[in-house]
Amino acid sequence: MSNPSPTFSSCRYAAAMLAHVVALLFLFASRCYHRRRTLFSCFDSCFLDDIYIAGVCGDSRPLIHILCLLVVHWLYEKRWCATIAVTFASTVTSSGIAPGSSKIAEEFGITSQPIVAMTVSIFVLAYAIGPLFMAPLSEIYGRTKVIQLSNLFFFAWNMACGFAQNKTQLIIFRFLAGLGGSPPLAVGMGVLGDMWRAEERGRASATYSLAPLMGPVIGPVIGAWISARTTWRWVFWSTCIFAMAVQVMGLFFLRETFAPVLLEQKIARLRKAEEPEKGALRYRTVFEASETRSWQHIFSKALRRPFALFMHESIVQLLGLYMAFIYGIFYIYLTTIPTIFRDVYHHPPGVAGLHYFALGIGLIFTSQLNSRTMDTVYIYLRDRNGGIGEPEFRIPSMFPASVLFPIGLLVSGWAAEKQLHWIVVDVGMALVGAGMILSFQSIQTYLVDTFTLFAASALAAVTFIRSVFAFGFPLFSPAMYAKLGYGKGDTILAVLAIVIGCPSPFLFWKYGKAVRMRSRHTMKPVVS
Repeated sequence: MSNPSPTFSSCRYAAAMLAHVVALLFLFASRCYHRRRTLFSCFDSCFLDDIYIAGVCGDSRPLIHILCLLVVHWLYEKRWCATIAVTFASTVTSSGIAPGSSKIAEEFGITSQPIVAMTVSIFVLAYAIGPLFMAPLSEIYGRTKVIQLSNLFFFAWNMACGFAQNKTQLIIFRFLAGLGGSPPLAVGMGVLGDMWRAEERGRASATYSLAPLMGPVIGPVIGAWISARTTWRWVFWSTCIFAMAVQVMGLFFLRETFAPVLLEQKIARLRKAEEPEKGALRYRTVFEASETRSWQHIFSKALRRPFALFMHESIVQLLGLYMAFIYGIFYIYLTTIPTIFRDVYHHPPGVAGLHYFALGIGLIFTSQLNSRTMDTVYIYLRDRNGGIGEPEFRIPSMFPASVLFPIGLLVSGWAAEKQLHWIVVDVGMALVGAGMILSFQSIQTYLVDTFTLFAASALAAVTFIRSVFAFGFPLFSPAMYAKLGYGKGDTILAVLAIVIGCPSPFLFWKYGKAVRMRSRHTMKPVVS
């Protein structure tokens, strides 16, 4: 029996609508581009002139030094616009297709449950690989170019997913789309590290951290109604429209923030203003004074850095494994929620998708609460420490997280097992979301405080570990729940969360600094 394919008229209508939307967005962007250049050109000139001062090195050649990184002195509103622009549409797609996975299996004749799960989780496997290569590219060509070009790459392959004709095409296209969607997960946090001071970074990090977590919550809600009312292919096509809107927003608000790239841009203009021979000798960046800044040297060195951090930095390994466990449990939830409310509570797909909002409530409420307290706690502990800030001052958020997470697992698992009212399952999901976001924000901000200049590489290493877990966990979860049930299955996960999660904050608080200070990549404490 041949697999049915989408009708020609449906595909033609989708392609025409997407083409019109993309054309309108690019027309809007092109008309506003000149205005944007006019508005920011004066600001950029002042910004770049004020960053640098000229010094004299041993051979009497002026050397360009960093006086201060005025990126952190951007207007408060401008930094928040850039923070919002760097959050990415691809996370909505990561699990948006989960409610429609049964329709995909029926259309493509997929009978193996792990293969059905792979159509969802293969996207996250690409999240593991992409940052390892894109983070080094951001240290050569700048954060902005990598993020914007990757958005276009994601757009192209995500649209192709909507036209897939068999399971092989769908898996390959989703993997390639995941590669395009992966850089902001590592590079984006590096942008925040460039823009925000340590005492301001908590709130920005809390907002940014919602993207990779709220995306997989909102995506299934939208995907459930789309797949129920029309074809599952519109899950991908609608996300493409959102991706282009993010791309246009980035053209206006996402500016380069990486200090070495900004220095090179400044030097290039100064050299161009003088004679080529004199300019090359007269101006050098502080980075060129200490190492070669050729693209071959940077790429070979930066490409090894995420692997080196992963292999040799104990603090990256420990935090990465802890976050990977939390993230893996999260993706188990995303793939089992539809079956719980479909098989146990007999809700239709659209209504079952609404239960993802329980996770979202836990994520948003706790994130906003944590964003208001993280920086306050940091400043309080820093002042008690003689004005010296430490990354360990981000750890307090992990203490309640280690308790909320296993409690949520037990509540939701046994409520589904005993067929209690569905609101009890939702309460458990909200507790899981609350525990997860607290750990997520704490670990990400800790890593940015620790590896400020190399934050993209450190987060690439952590993203690799957590994405591998997020890819692998959903593959075995259907068999585990089928054999043990939701109660015993979630009890096993809760026990692991207690054994691994509860001691971890105490260990990081007590021994984190000793482990961190052995690194040659970490930022040493400074007095504020």
